[in-house]
Amino acid sequence: MKKIRNICLILAAVFTLAGCEDYLDVNTNPNGPDALLQPELFLPQIQSALAVSIQWDGRFTGFYTQNWIYATGDGYSLNLHSNPSSDFYATLWRGVYWEMGYNLSDMIKSGELNKKYDFVGVGHVLRAYGWQMLTDYHGPVIVTQAFDSERRVFDYDEQQVVYEEIERLLLLGIENLERTDGLSPEDSGLGQADLIYSGDRDKWIKFAYGLLAINKHRLTNKSFYDANEVIGYVDKALASNADNATIRFEGEVSANTSFFGPRRGNIGSYRPSKFFVGLLDGSNPEFNDPSLEGADPVFQDYVKDPRITAMIAPAPDGQYRGIDPILGVNEWTAAEADLVPKNLWNMPGYSDSDSSNQIYFFGNDARFPLMTYSQLQFIKAEAAWINNNPATALNAYTEGVNAHMDFSKQYAPDPEIYDQRREQYLNSEEIIPTSPDDLTLSKIMLQKYIATWGWGFFETWSDMRRYHYENTVYNGFQLPDPLYTDNNGEPAYRARPRFNSEYMWNQAALEELNGFEVDYHTYETWFSKPE
Repeated sequence: MKKIRNICLILAAVFTLAGCEDYLDVNTNPNGPDALLQPELFLPQIQSALAVSIQWDGRFTGFYTQNWIYATGDGYSLNLHSNPSSDFYATLWRGVYWEMGYNLSDMIKSGELNKKYDFVGVGHVLRAYGWQMLTDYHGPVIVTQAFDSERRVFDYDEQQVVYEEIERLLLLGIENLERTDGLSPEDSGLGQADLIYSGDRDKWIKFAYGLLAINKHRLTNKSFYDANEVIGYVDKALASNADNATIRFEGEVSANTSFFGPRRGNIGSYRPSKFFVGLLDGSNPEFNDPSLEGADPVFQDYVKDPRITAMIAPAPDGQYRGIDPILGVNEWTAAEADLVPKNLWNMPGYSDSDSSNQIYFFGNDARFPLMTYSQLQFIKAEAAWINNNPATALNAYTEGVNAHMDFSKQYAPDPEIYDQRREQYLNSEEIIPTSPDDLTLSKIMLQKYIATWGWGFFETWSDMRRYHYENTVYNGFQLPDPLYTDNNGEPAYRARPRFNSEYMWNQAALEELNGFEVDYHTYETWFSKPE
């Protein structure tokens, strides 16, 4: 009887499976559907992951460039990149290889299959942007073998190979964005899915040319650097602040809030550095003009850069101060609490529950920049200055300063005073020289530093490494002294690869780079080496 029952069960199972064959035979791939999703279902998550990854890792890069300092000083911020067992500073690695990764490949493939060539173009441009940020940050990265599904270990590519791939992708992206066949952005879904440009192909093309300029301008220390090529790309790129690439956040819940917003609670312990505040308060030697003393409409001292009220918060006593990278807020005693700078949410403590305190773009729903017109104008100014073309350099420099003044004004709590300061500030020859011959490299790089502060982390760090942290270029900038012990007397030049993938599963390739050495993070990057 038991045997008969077992036979019946087996036969029932066979007939059941036969009847369900069509239902079960959905895929040949057991891990997911074979049919590609429409590309518009990929793009918002890809863009968001890229932006948040930049914000996450930019927190730590901002310590090196002294955009900001951790409240406790060097105990936290000087050398996180020496620790190979930490993933705190390697979120961009995860974003580029995993969150974008095959999703971006599938988006491009789906765009091709569905004749949505605008998605194909945007996909190539975003991949190039990811590679540019990643190699600027880490140095050698995995590109050639990155998405080879047959491999389990991967060899690193030196930056020269990565830079060439970035250029190839950008030209391919422009080619696809310029196609007139296929679906329009309105019909393709790009207009609804795109969190950066809302489907504007022309702006994406300008963005691609801007990234080509960035890519080529990294190579100022190379004998083959071509300033005219860089200037040509800038001239094809963003034409005004209206073309700025910024990504939107809804700010409704943690998942759709800016990583820098108070709801996420990630930067409450950060304070602007003394170096940065000095660029805005008239004390930096490069921008100090004795003729402006006593002319400030609020403070009885030098005319402050009008952007100071838009970009940072004053201390409780109403004065603007930065903190020292070694001492942090410990510079002041408990009795001097009113002198301690507030954080980037305009709070004296380390948290904020009042979103109305927003400073600059550190709010929950503030758009975060990825590339700006002023940034590119300063690149053009530097390229022209290197090329011994001072007139072009001064024009681009002036355009860059004014563009960032316009950009910052939207965050100013005092627009009328902002305009008063701006008029006096820009009339100073220490700020805007009347003669092209009086424009210095330091002025160009310091104004660019201001314009990229708080968002262009890898751009600023790349600039500082190109000039090897020279305070003749970054007037007033001082590296911490002493540097961290594992640095062996050298400043940082790269971040380590992500521990959870590379130090655990790709050790042989890392050993080829000497990636297990305690001072690996100080090895100079290819782009910054003279050649």
